[in-house]
Formats: sequence, C-alpha cells, structure tokens
Amino acid sequence: MSYVTGTALTLALLTSLFLAALHLGFRAPRIREQGTPADLGIDYQSAQIPTVAGKQLFAWWLPVANADHSIIILHGWGGNAELMLPMAQPFHQAGINVLLIDARNHGSSDPDTFSSLPRFAEDLDHAIDWLQHNHPGKTRKLALLGHSLGAGAALLTASRRQDISAVISVSAFAHPEWIMKRYLQRFHLPGPVTGLALRYVQWVIGHRFNDIAPLNSVCRIDCPILLVHGRADTTVPVEDARAIASGCPRPNITLLEIDGAEHDSVDKIEQHGMELVAFLQQRAFAG
Repeated sequence: MSYVTGTALTLALLTSLFLAALHLGFRAPRIREQGTPADLGIDYQSAQIPTVAGKQLFAWWLPVANADHSIIILHGWGGNAELMLPMAQPFHQAGINVLLIDARNHGSSDPDTFSSLPRFAEDLDHAIDWLQHNHPGKTRKLALLGHSLGAGAALLTASRRQDISAVISVSAFAHPEWIMKRYLQRFHLPGPVTGLALRYVQWVIGHRFNDIAPLNSVCRIDCPILLVHGRADTTVPVEDARAIASGCPRPNITLLEIDGAEHDSVDKIEQHGMELVAFLQQRAFAG
C-alpha cells in the first residue's frame, strides 16, 4: 500500500468516525413523563397524534370549558410535555385551552432516525391540524409556544401558515450555524472540519440553515411575536434574541428579557407567566 493510499484511507476512516460521532452527539436524550397534569390539579386527556411516516406523538390536552382560544406548547431538545407543565399552568388558569406535545424521539412519542428543527416543525404542524380537526370549537384563535429548539420550530411553522394568532418564543437560538459552531468549538477543530460538519448536518436534515433560521423566520410572520430570553442563558446567549429582534425590526415583535433566567429556567419564566398571558390576551386573543 502506497503512502498516498494509506493516508487517503486514514483520512476517510477518521472522517467516517467524526461523522458517526457527530450523529451520536446530536442524538436527543429521552426523558419520559413520570407525572401528569392531575398532579397539579388539572383535568386532562391523553392523546396520540399522527405525524409523518406513520409515527405517533404523545400529547396532553388540557381543555377549559367554553374556551375557544388555545395554545400549543412544544418543549426543547431532550425535553418533554411534563417539563413544560409549569409554563402551561398560567395559560390554563387564565381560561386558555392548552395542548402539550412530545416531539418524535422525545418523552413518550415514537422514535425516529433523528431529530431536527424541521422535524420539530413537522410535528407541530400535525398537532395543529389534529387540534383543528378534533376540537374545531376550541381553535377560533390559536397560539404557539416553544422552548429552545421548539421555539425555532414554532417560528418556522408560523412563517408557513396563516392560521396562527401569536407565537411565544422562549430561549430560541438565532441561527443553527451559530449554535453548531458554539457546540463544535469546544473540540478545537480546524476550520475545514467545522465547515464539513456544518455542510453534513444540512445534508442530513435536508434544509439549508439560512432557510430555517429563526433570525429569518420572524421576517415572514405577520402575527404578534413575543421573544422571551434569560439574561443568564449561557447555552443560547441573550444576544441571540436581540439579534432576532433587531434583524427584523417590525412592530409585531416584542422582546422580554428576564434577569437571572438560564436556558432551562422554566421556573423563572413561569414567574412572568401573567406577562405572557397578557401578551396573548392583548395582542392576539382580543376581540
């Protein structure tokens, strides 16, 4: 075996190992629900929602008598419906129906080959369609709330539909490339290797980062948008939320920064629950 051939084979092997490690590194951890909304004194119904490729999504439906406004809540990477319950409570207490869903590969939903922002958005689309079909009297006005990756999915979904009354984005990253680079920089990879990883991920998910970036999605949304972000977030810095807001300066976009809140500080955001409720009631559900 020549030196050139040996070097080429070694590079090919290392590249294959790197791409396999990249797949494993971006496999979402699965945390299944241990409790139910009943633990908080909330009446609910469990549901199975069909999504793509014959997969089923696990969901909790929290109806309110005589309420025709609803909000669908989607967790972030590695999350589930139960982890989002504290954020759902203020809306339910305010008389808004709530649908909490698990994306594929998360919580109690079916597994799939991989998770991504577009796949989160696919699941959210099917949840919207399911809710409108099965509870049409509850969806006169419909809002979306997503956390982290779920927030990016909510913005992407709203950018493609005309039946969404408002979006609340919690801790969204501005651009997939930014968060990918933050993740990869800890490995001190050469620039060309990082570039290869970025191209490979776009090939796997079947979408260019620019086409799905929240930074760009917001510019295609006409309904009111509330960007909520913790100033203590080290996973997705608050500068991402500021970039989203400033990148498309329109009157339908509002930024709420929360002191002391980290990326997964659902409890601190819950303390501002009435501000989120007021946003919906004043900007989206009025009339």
